[in-house]
Amino acid sequence: MKSVKVYGPGCKRCETTENMVRDAAAKLGVEITLEKVTDAKSIAMAGVMSTPGLAVDGKLVHVGGLPDPAKLEQWLTA
Repeated sequence: MKSVKVYGPGCKRCETTENMVRDAAAKLGVEITLEKVTDAKSIAMAGVMSTPGLAVDGKLVHVGGLPDPAKLEQWLTA
């Protein structure tokens, strides 16, 4: 099971990123636990300077803007 965190204040891009993660995991048949991190201090401590941020299994893999769908699938299957 993959642990995924979406970092952001809850903006539209953050919600879209969350939906992209859920959809990609379902498509690939990968079980995930998805956590939304909205606390500004926690976001900054994770090294996210531009939201949304995305971490998979504790590794920050994306910051700022929507992730590329192909890369998202790679992160979830790695």
